[in-house]
Amino acid sequence: MSFDADAIVDRRRMRRKLTFWRVAALLVVLVAVGIAGLALMPATGLKPGDTAIARIKVQGIIRGNQDRVEALERLAKSHARAVIVHLDSPGGTTAGSEQLYDALRALQEKKPMVVVVDGLAASGAYIAALASEHIIAHDTSLVGSIGVLFQYPNFTDVLKTIGIKVEEVKSSPLKAAPNGFEPTSPEARAAIEAIVLDSYGWFKGLVKDRRKLDDTQLAKVADGRVFTGRQAVPLRLVDAIGNEKSAIAWLEKEKKVPANTPVRDFSLEPRFSELSFLHVAAWGLQQMSLGAVSRQVQEWGGAQAIERLNLDGLLALWHPSSSN
Repeated sequence: MSFDADAIVDRRRMRRKLTFWRVAALLVVLVAVGIAGLALMPATGLKPGDTAIARIKVQGIIRGNQDRVEALERLAKSHARAVIVHLDSPGGTTAGSEQLYDALRALQEKKPMVVVVDGLAASGAYIAALASEHIIAHDTSLVGSIGVLFQYPNFTDVLKTIGIKVEEVKSSPLKAAPNGFEPTSPEARAAIEAIVLDSYGWFKGLVKDRRKLDDTQLAKVADGRVFTGRQAVPLRLVDAIGNEKSAIAWLEKEKKVPANTPVRDFSLEPRFSELSFLHVAAWGLQQMSLGAVSRQVQEWGGAQAIERLNLDGLLALWHPSSSN
């Protein structure tokens, strides 16, 4: 009986060792493939000393991002002749959009810059577009959505239905209001409305100043709607219809940047940030289990998705409402 028990223990130990070496071998292969991929990747990105036109892309939800700010600061100090910003975003938080606008404005003071709206530059993304002195959009691009949004869920009716009451003790009536667990008081609603209107006033002032609009022109575009590129040109929200070739032509005509200057991609993300498998590999070295690595891949992806949806504060964000 003792011999059988020892044999079982030995077999389990061998399986653990085998699993360890399998995982280790897999991780070595992953890292080797990643390094080889980087080594074989065509050298199309902007390099130190390169006098090309830098192409940067802003896509998806805009949030506060210090890495992006620092990347734009590095670009401002580079030898790039000019910058083309490709925008395709519904906006994001007002604070994150303002941060991006400020960083792009600082860049625009150092380099000639033009914005190309690929598909969407709404709300906070349009704030970012305002940093440039020239905005180009496709005929069917969507721009505008000049406005600010504050949304919060209210679970009052649901809590009543299931018989749950949330009690609280707070220092003043407007602390943590609205909280979603009780009807919004007139005072809380007025306080939130004041914040929204103040941010909205700042947004409109930015549009008026950067696009050189009078009050009548501003009133036509600042009601929260989006416009196609074709509509936006006469409204002066964008300057021209076109694409990257149009941007290069404008840079040559207005900024004396030769049209044959090569265009190089410049990443706004931290180096290697796109190699997500390295995060999984590092965790796998600790866990030493193929099954655990697989679970971590799923959990890590889910965490990223949740993080991207976790938008706190005022939003300058456009999304079509679904009908009931």
